[in-house]
Amino acid sequence: MTDLPPLRDVIARHGLFATKALGQNFLFDEQLLDRIAAIPGKLAGQQVLEVGPGPGGLTRALLRAGALVTAIEMDRRCLPALAELGEAFPSQLRVIEGDAMKVAHGIEGPFHIVANLPYNVGTALFTGWLSGEAWPPAWASLTLMFQLEVANRIVSEAGSDAYGRLAVLAQWRSAAKLAMKVHRSAFTPPPKVMSAIIHVTPAAMPEGVSARMLERLTEAAFGQRRKMLRQSVKGLPGALAALERLGIDAQRRAETLSVDEFVAIARELTAHSR
Repeated sequence: MTDLPPLRDVIARHGLFATKALGQNFLFDEQLLDRIAAIPGKLAGQQVLEVGPGPGGLTRALLRAGALVTAIEMDRRCLPALAELGEAFPSQLRVIEGDAMKVAHGIEGPFHIVANLPYNVGTALFTGWLSGEAWPPAWASLTLMFQLEVANRIVSEAGSDAYGRLAVLAQWRSAAKLAMKVHRSAFTPPPKVMSAIIHVTPAAMPEGVSARMLERLTEAAFGQRRKMLRQSVKGLPGALAALERLGIDAQRRAETLSVDEFVAIARELTAHSR
């Protein structure tokens, strides 16, 4: 076990501070970080992608767990602290400087994604990892920190206030659960909201459904969520006919449809498009 200086000392020595523009909030509680790193299961010898490691709090927990970490960081101020971690854990840490929305990580898979995501890009990264026709994906699991409100939207059920497009995209071919809540006081500086860790693993992809078609369907349906389906999806060719064939009342609103019903509609639209 490598002896490391306290995170607060590392941050003070390198003159680091959380930047609001980058959506940064630092975690110092080592026991909490170890608990987060344990959520995916045993990581010894496993490839892990971390986005936005900052000064390396979660990174050191992942390295202690034996993971082979590729970390993408766009804040150049944090690179010296991460370099020190690389020296403390030889051959376990690779750091890529850049924007995770733009740079390639180069991991062939399978790999786990574990990250305290920057709030300003977290949802975009998440939906990107859930998209694409190729399934199962290269990632074996996602263990991600979000604002609690966003986490609740990801794991919500039809009919609840939190239910929306994010829930359908997360659940139609994956299993998503809320693994842990994190109080705002655990961060420096404390954010204005509570946070939570969600854990997602791939499930079987329903047959005959195009991922892109389901994305288009949910975008249309929830883009005007207060409107009835007959209005919100009428611009999607074949959607109203698909509702009729499936016996789904076009006067319902999107938030009342289950994930399975969205999958069924997307299957009809996929067949229609071919």
